[in-house]
Amino acid sequence: MNSKLAGHLLVECLVAQGVDIAFGVPGESYLAVLDGFYRSREQIRFVACRNEGGAAFMAEAHGKLTRRPGVCLVTRGPGATNASIGVHTAFQDSTPMVLLVGDVGSDCRDREAFQEMDYSVYFGPSTKGMAKRVERIDDANRIPEYISRAFATAMNGRPGPVVLVLPEDMLVQPVADSLAPLPRVEAVTPFPDPAGIAALQRLLEQAERPLLIAGGSGWDAAGAAALQAFAERWQLPVGNAFRFQDTFDNHHPLYAGDVGIGINPALAANIRNSDLIIAIGARLGEMTTGGYTLLQAPRSQQQLVHILPQGDELDRVYQADVAIQSGVNAAAQALAALPTPSAAPRWQAWSRQLNADYRANLVPQRLAGLSEGISGDIDLPRVIASLQRQLPADAVITNGAGNFASWIHRYFQYHGVVKGHKTQLAPTNGAMGYGVPAGIAANLATGRTAFTIAGDGDFLMNGQELATALQHGGKSIILLLNNGVYGTIRMHQEREYPNRISGTQLGNPDFCQLASAYGYAAERIASNDEFDAALERALARPNGTLLEIRLSPDIISTRATLTTITAAALARD
Repeated sequence: MNSKLAGHLLVECLVAQGVDIAFGVPGESYLAVLDGFYRSREQIRFVACRNEGGAAFMAEAHGKLTRRPGVCLVTRGPGATNASIGVHTAFQDSTPMVLLVGDVGSDCRDREAFQEMDYSVYFGPSTKGMAKRVERIDDANRIPEYISRAFATAMNGRPGPVVLVLPEDMLVQPVADSLAPLPRVEAVTPFPDPAGIAALQRLLEQAERPLLIAGGSGWDAAGAAALQAFAERWQLPVGNAFRFQDTFDNHHPLYAGDVGIGINPALAANIRNSDLIIAIGARLGEMTTGGYTLLQAPRSQQQLVHILPQGDELDRVYQADVAIQSGVNAAAQALAALPTPSAAPRWQAWSRQLNADYRANLVPQRLAGLSEGISGDIDLPRVIASLQRQLPADAVITNGAGNFASWIHRYFQYHGVVKGHKTQLAPTNGAMGYGVPAGIAANLATGRTAFTIAGDGDFLMNGQELATALQHGGKSIILLLNNGVYGTIRMHQEREYPNRISGTQLGNPDFCQLASAYGYAAERIASNDEFDAALERALARPNGTLLEIRLSPDIISTRATLTTITAAALARD
């Protein structure tokens, strides 16, 4: 009987699930799998990264873009714990992902062998924030079953991460050549209960000031088009949930703005004043609800229709007037099929006002207390306007966590998924270091333009992945806003403990020289005219580019300076 290694079979199973790229850091615990990648190199590509955290972020980004599990491979112990940041991101962002962990051999288990740990405890569902499922494959002949189940679990219901643990000795067991992968699994789509859709329609017909909040993972172009058709038919204003700003096209006349950190104060007031919220795909977490204040928990003042794909998420935080378990695209199709209202909706003026408020928020404001010339010749809203003009419509915009992201969140108008592409990759769990590897992964996987905005602290969390881009032919454009501080923390520090600086200042390298050492082109930008030309050059280059802008720490947000925040805190005290 001809045979192959279990590690080879595992890679064949990944290929059968449609995986053509996987990310990871190699380890001796899964050498047989690496050999499987070599054997199947014409069908699947293994991208060797420089840190497991970066690799896990790349896999999570890939899952966001494709709506199928991104795959990450790491070794035991330190490798797995490094990767946990990406697992947590996938969980809170509801992104399908599979983490494969090479482990100690079964003959060493439970002896605290080298790098041994209990993954079911560390990642398990009991953590309520890591993996949906954690399993160990002890029988090599069951690899097809476990891989199929991992992909199904990652995609079905609320999407999320699954961890599979691979004992080293299991991976080198011979299995029959005839042992084949199971067929590709597809996500099971729950369809909405017609009674729930009818109840939604009744509430909508009675409403005076309705608002639709869309977000979450899993949207495809057809679903986004159906959502847009529903909004147009009923003239509903639409807001996008935190860091899902591409769910509904920001250029649409019914768009009301993003519902997240740094929310437009006018939109926040309108959410509070609305009498019906239809939330589709959005969990209504802390960031989207302004710390559970825009909608009171557990029972909001507004009537609430909540549509999510997983039943146990419904009524978990908010008790909805109508709770509908459904996939987002199926729900949007059902809403688009509702009959056209017999009369023009009474809230058309309300919808126009919300869009006007959104457009007014796009107009840059003079930062109170900002001394003349403190920002040099750089105007950040103009920088974002340049991105809007020059980036292709299908460009992927990525960012990690920090106040630097507020500039693109507020001023950039995302093209919606309705136009055929997901265009925003950003961590709703606020993970620093996400943007750089996510941009590289987006370019490697799709070939599309990837643009990353990063702060100096954020960049250094995973800047080493520029080496991954160089090695594997990836290209991203990185705008680095360098202000020498952990900006978000410094802002909160000044609000709570004014003029008592501790732990938030940064001593930085020369970022342009660092990027050049990694094979990226690098330019330091001192004016908006320089930025326009530098961005044009970056788009034309075959390799990646880092564009650094040095800022005063006083330019801490789009609405206030650090000086005014400190002054307000001192006045309060």
